[in-house]
Amino acid sequence: MTQPMTNGVTLAAAEPVARSRQRVRSVEVVVPVFNEEHTVERCVRRLHAYLDETFPYPYRITVADNASTDGTWAVATALAQEIPQVHAVHLDLKGRGRALRQVWGESEADVVAYMDVDLSTGLEAFLPLVAPLLSGHSDLAIGSRLHRGSAVVRGPKREFISRTYNLLLRATMAAKFSDAQCGFKAGRTEVVRELLAEVEDNAWFFDTELLLLAERSGLRIHEVPVDWVDDPDSRVDIVRTALDDLRGMARVARRSLSGTGRVELPDRVRQARLAPGLGWQLASFAVIGTLSTLAYVLLFLGLRQLLPALLANALALGVTAVANTAANRRFTFGVTGRQDALKHQVEGGIAFVLGLALSSGAIAALHLAHAQAGPSVELAALVAANALATVVRFLLLRVWVFNPRRAQRP
Repeated sequence: MTQPMTNGVTLAAAEPVARSRQRVRSVEVVVPVFNEEHTVERCVRRLHAYLDETFPYPYRITVADNASTDGTWAVATALAQEIPQVHAVHLDLKGRGRALRQVWGESEADVVAYMDVDLSTGLEAFLPLVAPLLSGHSDLAIGSRLHRGSAVVRGPKREFISRTYNLLLRATMAAKFSDAQCGFKAGRTEVVRELLAEVEDNAWFFDTELLLLAERSGLRIHEVPVDWVDDPDSRVDIVRTALDDLRGMARVARRSLSGTGRVELPDRVRQARLAPGLGWQLASFAVIGTLSTLAYVLLFLGLRQLLPALLANALALGVTAVANTAANRRFTFGVTGRQDALKHQVEGGIAFVLGLALSSGAIAALHLAHAQAGPSVELAALVAANALATVVRFLLLRVWVFNPRRAQRP
């Protein structure tokens, strides 16, 4: 009996043709090692056995030797010769970030990942980690030991340090991801390559800097709860690593304030730029407004020693208005990237002019009523005028400058 025809091809024949045209996506898993001669073979064999039995996509395991001085490289090359899916790379310099930078940057896989050689993280979380990347739903994925669904076994010292570090990231860098340093991460290769060009660190802070850069650029970060058991043989210098991380955070903060260190936003991020809820906007605007007011007061009092009140007020307002608009753009209204940044500053300048007019009018009225008014009375009048200007400024920013409907128009 003849099979039904579709454009001259039977359906029975058309199915294999369609399947052959579907590109099979692949994953490369990097295992950075340094002087792990007695651990690397057990790790690679266990990882290979698990992926070979359960992982439904083509994969490659790359052992990245960070300038080991023992027999790690010999073991890695022997494994690469024995197991087709295993590859070995040698670096002359130490640094986990350096190893990931080289292997990820040269990878031909669709998704790149890495995990610590001790395999502290349960491998059952690996497919949930990479699945949203393979589907294109997310850009980066991280295992989180601080997720409510995680099961973690580790000592109180490491638990305290980890929670303190991640809390510090949230408080000072406005990070939304929960666990920066879990050695279980993955990313879409095309996205990772863009990020690598901006990441400076080549050691332990590499992970955190990559995530902060991705978040500031509007990329999606998927979190997976993990089962994690602390490795008692870990040789990480906790104090030195913590100090390096603090220095890295300070460097990233400086770059953020200068407006550098972002990658181009994907089209889907630009098109889906929705303003956060009103409750969050009011809270964020209030915090930023309080900090701006304090900065304005200090600037005005300092400049007032050298300049007339009107000029000191204008300069203090001008400086704080630029910083205020940038901060509200990022944190209050959730707009990231460089696109339209200058336009937003110009439009925010209209609110600045309004505030300048109100505050200058307040000073002029005060001097007409009390010609000998001192700086403290001037400051009280200015704060009252700026309070009114702040209300108007919020309405202008929300309804006009950062209205998401404007961003959606061609």
